[in-house]
Amino acid sequence: QVQLMESGGGLVQPGGSLRLSCKTSGINFGVYVMSWYRRAPGKQSELVSVISSGFDTQYADFVKGRFTISRDNAESTVYLQMNSLKAEDTAVYYCKAEFARTDYWGQGTQVTVSS
Repeated sequence: QVQLMESGGGLVQPGGSLRLSCKTSGINFGVYVMSWYRRAPGKQSELVSVISSGFDTQYADFVKGRFTISRDNAESTVYLQMNSLKAEDTAVYYCKAEFARTDYWGQGTQVTVSS
């Protein structure tokens, strides 16, 4: 059974930091492309960041220089370090695992940036 379990969300003040984790099981993690998406209330889902099986990374313009994606293949986990958080980063954050036209999603973790 494939499972993706996000954690690390919460309430943080503007300018603060959070580190999201997505622990996976049931997949050969090392071959999967891992991504973070987010969906804010009333908005469509948007891609935040991607890390390939070869550790190549990509970021949406709105998080470049603030967020860092990483993966630990030994732990089957992908991370998203989020710094300098803004109110507009408030959203539910989801991780996705993709390989050979098959993808799996986690249940999401809420990030709220507010003073």
